[in-house]
Amino acid sequence: MVKKIVCTIGSIALSLILFGCAESDYLALIQKGEFTKAEKVIRQELARNDSLSTCEVRALKFELDRMDRIRLDFDAGADDVVKYIRQYIPEVSPADLARWESEKKLEYMLIDGQKMYFGAAARNLFRLDPTAKAIKQKADSAKTTVASEGGLNLDEHCQTVIDAVAKTKKATVLPLKMKITQSVAVNPNVVPDGKTIRCWIPFPREIADRQVNAKIIKTDPPVYVLANTDQTLQRTIYFEKPAVKDSVTEFSVEYTYEIYGKYAPVTAEQVTAIPSDAGLEKYLKEEPPHIVFNDKIRTLSKEIVGDETNPYRIAQKLFGWMDANITWASAREYSTFYNIPDYVIDRHHGDCGMMTLTFITLCRLNGIPARWQSGWEFKPPDDSMHDWGEIYFAPFGWVPMDVTYGLRKTEDETLKWFYLNGMDSYRLIFNDSISDNFYPAKIYPRSETIDSQRGEVEWEGGNLYFDQWDWGFEWEMMSAR
Repeated sequence: MVKKIVCTIGSIALSLILFGCAESDYLALIQKGEFTKAEKVIRQELARNDSLSTCEVRALKFELDRMDRIRLDFDAGADDVVKYIRQYIPEVSPADLARWESEKKLEYMLIDGQKMYFGAAARNLFRLDPTAKAIKQKADSAKTTVASEGGLNLDEHCQTVIDAVAKTKKATVLPLKMKITQSVAVNPNVVPDGKTIRCWIPFPREIADRQVNAKIIKTDPPVYVLANTDQTLQRTIYFEKPAVKDSVTEFSVEYTYEIYGKYAPVTAEQVTAIPSDAGLEKYLKEEPPHIVFNDKIRTLSKEIVGDETNPYRIAQKLFGWMDANITWASAREYSTFYNIPDYVIDRHHGDCGMMTLTFITLCRLNGIPARWQSGWEFKPPDDSMHDWGEIYFAPFGWVPMDVTYGLRKTEDETLKWFYLNGMDSYRLIFNDSISDNFYPAKIYPRSETIDSQRGEVEWEGGNLYFDQWDWGFEWEMMSAR
């Protein structure tokens, strides 16, 4: 039976410590893909054990939800995968699929004995396999007849940030004013007519000299609860509306904010030991279930760091290793993982948040304070949800870092390492922590248990997952200085 279950307050950052069930270890069944058997064991445990606490019941029920979420992510059959691959490799064979699978470049899972592929597995193959990537790039370039114009030259912008910091002697420079409209639309009839739908939409944090002057223009509905920056590290604006039969239920907020680029001219020679009174202890600790100093991460750390003792040079080694060895690829929902850095190290790929969690774990293990930051990134005319972080170097303090953007391809050492201690101006910051509670508190486990970028929805009957509602995000650059 379950001996101990620990759950955090509010969100579903759940850490399960399992010592086996009466019939079998359901966690082992889940790991083997025997979902139907695992579900039976969990339901039996819930039915027969009336001594379970509310937290324990919620944790067990979340394991049922997790399996449903995995099924949604692994929704492609072999025919779907082959059809996509044949666009670029017409003669793809079963042997090719088997090779890519063994090399962990084509992600699949056996679920109740049936091989199911991650929905983005075929697209990811052309990111993870060098030969396949080259084939696709050649084919796509042949189809492209019109070059895109007017896009952001990121390296040029980063250099401008560096130069402005040197000139002004200020750490934050080049502010942008942005207007954002973000919305949530709940599908018809997923909530009974007249029942209240509760909705949280992410909202900009107020961060002195970095992100300021967030001002609401309008909302739908007009009544809302806006969390203060000091109430939670994952800031939201909260709404309620009754469901109407056969109708979409919509929530939205429009606002403006100002964001600055930031850069610190850190050098190894200037970095000193962390003061004992700096209040950084929490950013050096494990944060289960994902930031954990297990044997896998310790072994990797020793291989990368060696005998280096200077904090900045250690960070450079870790950052450089991530840049050279971890490839960006689309990822399934974070709530379906038990430990994300383990997955990244094992497969040598992950998306921005997965790479950031891995880098944060390595930094903390080496005595370097590191923490999460996330929201959206803008590369006009493009945009996307994005995760990055901050790292602490004494005496410079907290500086931003983005391991996904990695080393810039340049001989200029300052620009090359920009994203280890700098950040561009084209960001929107919602979160300064992972898995933090919302205000007002969410009753049921979240759809996104780590981050907060799209929104969250629930009603008295439970959480509404991403397949039950849509999100919208529009932006306009109001000024650029």
